[in-house]
This record gives sequence, structure tokens and C-alpha cells, in this order.
Amino acid sequence: MKGITSCLWFDHQAEEAARFYTSVFKNSRLGSISRYGDAGAHASGRPQGSVMTVEFELAGQKFLGLNGGPEFKFSEAVSFIVNCENQQEIDEFWTKLSEGGSEGPCGWLKDKFGLSWQVAPTALGEMLTDRDPARTERVMAAMLTMQKLDLAALRRAYDGIEGGATGANPAGVGSSTTRH
Repeated sequence: MKGITSCLWFDHQAEEAARFYTSVFKNSRLGSISRYGDAGAHASGRPQGSVMTVEFELAGQKFLGLNGGPEFKFSEAVSFIVNCENQQEIDEFWTKLSEGGSEGPCGWLKDKFGLSWQVAPTALGEMLTDRDPARTERVMAAMLTMQKLDLAALRRAYDGIEGGATGANPAGVGSSTTRH
């Protein structure tokens, strides 16, 4: 493996996780699987013959899953952003990745392995870096009311159209009470 590869430390689920992730993302594949031999099993406390590492690739990004034991856990300090072109992609990735995990605010979720993901429209970056601070503020306010991101609602907020956020609208996004 050349270049930079993200290594994900699992207790014992590296192969299960790699198979799950490669089923979620297009242009993905499983790679080599290594197993603990006598020396590695003795040093790590993992069973001899059990999976030690799994190489896999998700949409062109290389990963290595390591079964290292329960010492380390994932946290939100590291997350992976899934850039989506439309609401259908947002919905699909959100549903698949959050199954068995937990949904968080602003497009964040944790999958069933505890890994954090941000499922976001590619247009969000453009909206949040617009030169017009009123537009960026409306988009941010709308996003803060969401769990799974709603691209149409974000666009309405960006354009200053009432009803910029979905569901309850405590921040008044898109209304005359929006902060500018």
C-alpha cells in the first residue's frame, strides 16, 4: 500500500466492518486479510488464527481495519465526510450508515461500529463560504435545526425563502426573525 491509508482500530470487528462499508459505497473492494500468528497472538492477546488486519478501499480511499482489542474507541474527533450530490444520496447513505448506530445533529451520525460520519451535500461547502454573510448565517441556522440534512431546505435558507428549515423552526430560519 502506497500513499496515505487510514487505519481504523476495532476490537474484533474489522472484517465485518470492512464488508459492511464496501457494501455501502460504490467502487469499493475488500483487499488482503492477515491473521494473528503465534507471536502476534501472544503479544496482542488476540486468538491465534483470528483476523488481525483487513485492507479495503471505499470509493478510491484506502483503509486498513485492525483488530487490536477493546483498548481504544472511536470518537467524533475523527469523522469521514460523505459528499452527496443530491437528496437521494443523502437519504441512502444516512439510512445505511446510521442503521444500528445513532443519528446526531447537523448531518453527523455514528455507525454500528461507533465510527462517526458526516453525510452532507457537496453544495453545503459553497453555501457556507458564500461572500454574503446573511446567506451563510441563514444556512448555518437552518442546518443547526436538522439531524439528516435536507438539501432543499438548505437551498431555501440560502436563497432567503421562508420555510428554509424542515419541521419545527425554532430559529425562525427563512422568516423575518432570522439573524443577519
